[in-house]
Amino acid sequence: MALDGIFLSLVKEELAPLVGGRVDKVYQTAREELVLGIRTRDSSYRLLINSSAGTARVHVTGESIENPKTPPMFCMLMRKRLGGGRIVGIRQDGAERILCLDIDAVNEMGDTVRLTLAAEIMGRRSNIILIEYPDGSETGRIVDSIKRVTPEMSSVRPVLPGMSYTLPPRGLRLSLEGFIADELREHLAAFAKKRISSALVQSFEGISPVFADEAVWYMNGGEDKAAGDMTDAEFARLTEWLNARSEELKARRLAYTALISPEGQPKDFCFTEIKHFGSLMQTRRYESACELLDDFYSRRSRDDRIRQKAADLFAALTSLIERTSRRVANQRQELAECADREQLKIRGDLIMTNLYMIQKGQTSVSCENYYSENGGIIDIELDPRLTPTQNAQKYYREYRKADTAEKKLAGLIEEGGQELKYLDSVLDQLTRAETDSDIDQLRGELAEQGYLRRRTRAGQKEARSLPPLKFVSDDGYTILVGRHNRQNDKLTLKDSAKQDIWLHTHDITGSHTVIVTQGKDPNPPRNTIMQAARLAAYHSKGRQSSKVPVDYTLIRNVKKPNGAKPGMVIFTDQRTVYVTPDEKEAERLRVK
Repeated sequence: MALDGIFLSLVKEELAPLVGGRVDKVYQTAREELVLGIRTRDSSYRLLINSSAGTARVHVTGESIENPKTPPMFCMLMRKRLGGGRIVGIRQDGAERILCLDIDAVNEMGDTVRLTLAAEIMGRRSNIILIEYPDGSETGRIVDSIKRVTPEMSSVRPVLPGMSYTLPPRGLRLSLEGFIADELREHLAAFAKKRISSALVQSFEGISPVFADEAVWYMNGGEDKAAGDMTDAEFARLTEWLNARSEELKARRLAYTALISPEGQPKDFCFTEIKHFGSLMQTRRYESACELLDDFYSRRSRDDRIRQKAADLFAALTSLIERTSRRVANQRQELAECADREQLKIRGDLIMTNLYMIQKGQTSVSCENYYSENGGIIDIELDPRLTPTQNAQKYYREYRKADTAEKKLAGLIEEGGQELKYLDSVLDQLTRAETDSDIDQLRGELAEQGYLRRRTRAGQKEARSLPPLKFVSDDGYTILVGRHNRQNDKLTLKDSAKQDIWLHTHDITGSHTVIVTQGKDPNPPRNTIMQAARLAAYHSKGRQSSKVPVDYTLIRNVKKPNGAKPGMVIFTDQRTVYVTPDEKEAERLRVK
């Protein structure tokens, strides 16, 4: 997965409307990420520049990203130098992975100076560098960078304030839009011992490994042998495929494609259709390069950010679930052992019936079993230290103990089952958390229930919960989905009207979902009910399943038992529909 030079050139074209706009705001949303708010005459844009090793990219974003309360020093410098500046150009050196924003800004003396913000998208060497060109000089001087590189870190190209800025050396490689077959053959011959896909990446400027792998798959079905072993027929098919992609680029007939794993995780992307993964990967098409990058990386970044912040919470919940499961399993085993308690009472009765034939010191007694329909002789173990009567009383005590244990164990097992269901619901909500606020709410809920210690200090307010997720059906009905258990309770039991419709996956942990009727017919169109059911299934543990059962009923039929844990309710008069969650529909209906 990498943002290649050709894809970056397509992003550059889409950023053309930003030229002439002014830098209105600057945020450093993460340690290696900047967001520029750019205002033009026609619109406003948010340009995201990321320099992290695995997620480096540049694109316009529509995602709402939480900003740190205290801006870092680099962000303060960017605000000081770029604030109010006008973008006069966006350029790229061929298909190199460096995008430069030329900005005319006013310095402290009131003079207009030319600044360049260089976004270097080069894997672990990615960086965001602010460059100044004093007195019209053609040589740029580094003002600062989001990642400073000392000579000890890189003797070839250190990046420090005050140093001259130089572009990385550019190799002699072919352009996909204008290559000649004979030139390609010469380049591949120079890499005869390398695999064909690697040779292609080193021969062409700006292509990614997934693009090269697709070329090899078209050429010979995916046999990625040494470039020197390629036959003339294979080379002809290779150039045929590459020429077709070249024509697509020239005509801008592009198929922006993201590859998604069966678990829903974004894995890779390209500017053309990718087929060589077959059924191992799902594909998602986009209308533009920026749209693809925004969606692709927002999913990855959100997942990574949530995973990092909630790592301790995941561990705590997993431990709690395992511990509770073991406790319930042991209680079930004890309950199974109590099933033979009647035999204890029978042994006590038989000892009392046969006292005349038992002496203290015996270890067992054989007598007729009057309680069996078939009769027969039964052997009863005795404690030689006890009298016959004491042995009988011992069996009676064990019987009463087992009888009492059975009654208590049944209740404990029921409580344990409800506790497991609750913890499973919190874990499911944690996997679907979208913001830091969602995580804080779940952490607070677990602390409230006694599972965790509270982190908030005295006088510190708990993080404010975001409103429920909001959707609008194609029929115009508002559909609300709770983010966590406490919000589920509030949404269902306090905020909704009795004529609203409540939905929840059947025997599957998930969010409460409500169709707001607002005095309309309490029987909304069937399409709205099915869309709400698919949303309920999508925001549940059954997200990746098909034919998910979803119950629905009026809010007035939903009640919360006394002492029930957050999110736990009972309901009556429900109907059930079977749906398959639809992520694209959920995104389309969502109100942001």
